Amino acid sequence: MWLVLAPALYKVEVDNAWVRAVREIVPPHEKSEPHRHPAAVTVWLTSAQHKPGDVTYSDAGEHVLDNPSDQPLEAIVIELKTGAAPSTPITLDPVRLDPKYHIVALENARVRALRTILEPGIKSPLHEHPHYVVVYITELHTTMELADGRVVDNPRRPGETAWRDYMKHSTLNVGKETAVEIQVELK
Repeated sequence: MWLVLAPALYKVEVDNAWVRAVREIVPPHEKSEPHRHPAAVTVWLTSAQHKPGDVTYSDAGEHVLDNPSDQPLEAIVIELKTGAAPSTPITLDPVRLDPKYHIVALENARVRALRTILEPGIKSPLHEHPHYVVVYITELHTTMELADGRVVDNPRRPGETAWRDYMKHSTLNVGKETAVEIQVELK
């Protein structure tokens, strides 16, 4: 219902059996209408309340986003649904295999959020992710080599959001800048 009341403030980016990811934008010196979310992970995109790339978790409940700053507040709120089938379990954990570039930003019984940072020319080892939402914090240009040998070109802009089913891949930063993304993995 709250999405209908203020469509300029909210845009659904992903909606499936596991999550609904909503982009929330609150203009400077404004508040959102009171609204409810189920348990959710928030990835902050602007510095109005948090630093871009900060990750927070909230239990189900009602809230208001208040933006007292002079800049828009923008975040991706990943609402966690219940009852969906679990993802494929992983054994090639990127945190164990590549801890310098895959850093746990948040973890609880429902999710693990990774901050993945790849410098130009760096390639991650082959690793796996359960179902996840990825939020791109910086502009980046990577390629993903999938388990079957296919290579997928992956240019992205800051704030883009995508759903990924279970995936086994390695990533190469083919761009000229350090790439930063947040991957919110479902348990």
